[in-house]
Amino acid sequence: MDQEQQVDRVLQEVPPPEAVDSRQPPQTVLHPHTDPRSIALGVLAALAVLAVLRWASAFFVPVMLGFVFFYALSPLVDAMERVRVPRAAGAAVLLSAVLGGIGLLAWSLTDDANALINKLPDAAERLADVVRNRSDAEATPLETVQEAAAKLERAATEAEAKVPPPAPGVQRVVVEEPRFNITDHLWTGTIGLVGVLGQVVIVSFLTYFLLVSGDTFRRKLVKIAGPTLTEKKLTVQALDEINLQIQRYLLVQLLASALVGVATAVAFALLGMEYAAVWGVAAAVLNLVPYVGAIMVTAGAALVAFMQFGELEPALTVTVVSLVINTLEGYLLVPWLTSRANSMNPVAVFIGVLAWGWLWGVWGLLLGIPIMMVIKAVCDRVEELKPVGELLGTRD
Repeated sequence: MDQEQQVDRVLQEVPPPEAVDSRQPPQTVLHPHTDPRSIALGVLAALAVLAVLRWASAFFVPVMLGFVFFYALSPLVDAMERVRVPRAAGAAVLLSAVLGGIGLLAWSLTDDANALINKLPDAAERLADVVRNRSDAEATPLETVQEAAAKLERAATEAEAKVPPPAPGVQRVVVEEPRFNITDHLWTGTIGLVGVLGQVVIVSFLTYFLLVSGDTFRRKLVKIAGPTLTEKKLTVQALDEINLQIQRYLLVQLLASALVGVATAVAFALLGMEYAAVWGVAAAVLNLVPYVGAIMVTAGAALVAFMQFGELEPALTVTVVSLVINTLEGYLLVPWLTSRANSMNPVAVFIGVLAWGWLWGVWGLLLGIPIMMVIKAVCDRVEELKPVGELLGTRD
């Protein structure tokens, strides 16, 4: 039996993920050929992997984004292929529609977003003035220090004014601060824009090639997994579980983000907030960033509400409404949907997301949970790594 026949047999014999009880552990476990005996060597290897991931983040982040988008869009391309649309054409049309829709939405909201961003500094300054005006008449220790510093500055200015003019023939040197150069600012902004567009192009092409390849990459992994049918079956099971878990996770996140965006836009419009649609889009997008996105939206909305209404009470109302929406989504809706769709330990997920955020920043926060799903699917099927899979899972 050649390699291709073995692959076809394995793909036919392994049951689909929907037919497998996720509450039960895998029936077969892969026993690696090597037995690591040195804990110190394992620790050094783990540190080396972390160092490489942090150093080469510019390479790994686009690759991981490409795979995530592949898992998200592959069901649609598969459906188009079943109605006799070539994969190349279907993938091109789908990616063009997604990128075009995102670009059109961003372009339509550009003016409102710019006006909203320009209000943030004024809102912060007015909020500081109100807080100062409502403070007690007695001077706080900080105010005492500030007053002492102001007196020292005035004394230094008076002393400088009493300095005699320089003698004839002595050149006076004045150090001037460099002026703000708008050209440099625009060049820096252009470089940043070019970098973002470059990343978008790379991720788009990688996603397109993955979508066009279909199950070719999967078949290659099964072929090189090992000489025995057991190892090939385990590889298929792991790939199917990764595919299913990531698709469910993305579906939950997209649904939750859409609900948060709609609820935020409607609530802010009822409260009389300007640019409610922009706030809805911002809430939906930033909701994809765990833990940080909700804080950013709530803080920004509070500042702009204070700038618009000029009082603290409406700003507090907007803050409370935003917190309620994000709390209901983050502590009730998403955990319930995630528990039904995935089997991940919430504590391990929280720690893992923080770790990936430390490695890759915002991208690590976005990609941390899908990466941990891949790690769990692999660890569940390797004997020496089963404790890691048990730690990441929710089985008793």
